[in-house]
Amino acid sequence: MSASSGNAPPREEGFSFPGEFEIAAMGCAGAGLEARVPGLLRHEAGLAVIADSLSVRSSSAGQYVAVRVRFVARTRADYERAHAVLRADPDIRYTL
Repeated sequence: MSASSGNAPPREEGFSFPGEFEIAAMGCAGAGLEARVPGLLRHEAGLAVIADSLSVRSSSAGQYVAVRVRFVARTRADYERAHAVLRADPDIRYTL
């Protein structure tokens, strides 16, 4: 079976859409990112966040936190919007 046959979703730059993706947002501890990251993805980006996918890891000194969550992106634009919405938050230093 060739890659272009069947009902497979289109592939874009190494990603397959629609699909589930993980995003990590890093910022200062104490900024409430554990609640804000999923909320921003849901309410600002309009994306579905996968239940029970949230994980939080603090830096060794406890000054920073990394919040990871999985979400559904139907298109590359959805994926890019997730990063843009999180990066627009002043308490989020960067996303991966």
